[in-house]
Amino acid sequence: MEQSRPGAARGAQLGAYGERPPGPFGGLPISEFAILAGVVALVFGIIRHGSGPALVIGVVLCLFGVLEFTAREHFSGYRSHTVLLAAVPAVAVEFLIAFTVDTPVVRVVLLAPVVAVFAVCAWFLRKRFLAARQRRIAKPTKTA
Repeated sequence: MEQSRPGAARGAQLGAYGERPPGPFGGLPISEFAILAGVVALVFGIIRHGSGPALVIGVVLCLFGVLEFTAREHFSGYRSHTVLLAAVPAVAVEFLIAFTVDTPVVRVVLLAPVVAVFAVCAWFLRKRFLAARQRRIAKPTKTA
């Protein structure tokens, strides 16, 4: 007889559910290739003692690869990636502020818009994930 774990129902609700959503490129693992190419560019940039273009290209390729599969999993209701997806616009806002505004005396002022962007994005993304998860659970599964 199996004992019920206290967080088993909650864990099943938050974990992956069903089959992983198919990639937009058919069977080609484009996201994985982008991440691999990004890692190669990052390593090359580090070996070349901080080669700027190689590091930027590596970061951008890794970012696009990771964003593609996390967004696909998140918006299909397969697995929640709310924090990671909400952090991307928040970091973009931080870069925008850092490049356009002089450094203020009180650095907490820089944090306020970033936290606001993160909170709004996280709220929207979580709501969107829960709706997608409900559709995924309600859809009848295929049986062989």
